[in-house]
Amino acid sequence: MTGMAWINLVLASSTELFNLQAMPELILRFGINIASILLLVRWLYYSSTRRKDYLFTYILISSVVFLLCYLLESVSLQIGFALGLFAIFGIIRYRTNPMPIREMTYLFLVIGISVINALTAVTGIAEILFANLALILIVFGLEKVWLLRHISSKTIVYEKINLITPDKREEMIADLRERTGITDIRKIEIGPINFLKDTCRIIIYYEDKERTVNLADLNGSIKTEDDDDE
Repeated sequence: MTGMAWINLVLASSTELFNLQAMPELILRFGINIASILLLVRWLYYSSTRRKDYLFTYILISSVVFLLCYLLESVSLQIGFALGLFAIFGIIRYRTNPMPIREMTYLFLVIGISVINALTAVTGIAEILFANLALILIVFGLEKVWLLRHISSKTIVYEKINLITPDKREEMIADLRERTGITDIRKIEIGPINFLKDTCRIIIYYEDKERTVNLADLNGSIKTEDDDDE
């Protein structure tokens, strides 16, 4: 085989291995996607919640979904596949606690942006940029401008039933703040009272701060029954 034949063979092989015409679009779309996700989950979400576990999850899921959708587009990827991704990740539950609605919303958002960036067939990139920017601005408005607060609840077995009367409500709130470390208690609901054990089940509603309070590790008689994020 002559030298020219070897060169032609190498060029033909490289053409099959590397589609140089498609690479710039892939890199551009992936760059837009990862930049949008970082703005959403690192700047907007993490600055409000300080939850590194979900930050790690969102970035990886977004990258995998984008590459999966983009690279499989050549095999006639149907819209049902994209919707199936929402169904699969939409039923995700952790073994101990269900995913809170706030985190589930961000999960739906990062999957949606990744699918849009991977599958949108446009002649220009302006439509993709507009879609990403619009979603980021909406989340920014909700998180930073309107300052919507995340209210969580804890169910507690409380033993000081002498403080549950309406005239001693402030004293009970002060006691709960001191013993739980939750300073911003918004509301307290009184549940069933057990006079035999001198206990009462109460629900406290508080603003979810950056520091997570683990009530199960507290000393004393306060016990948590559940931990539901509303």
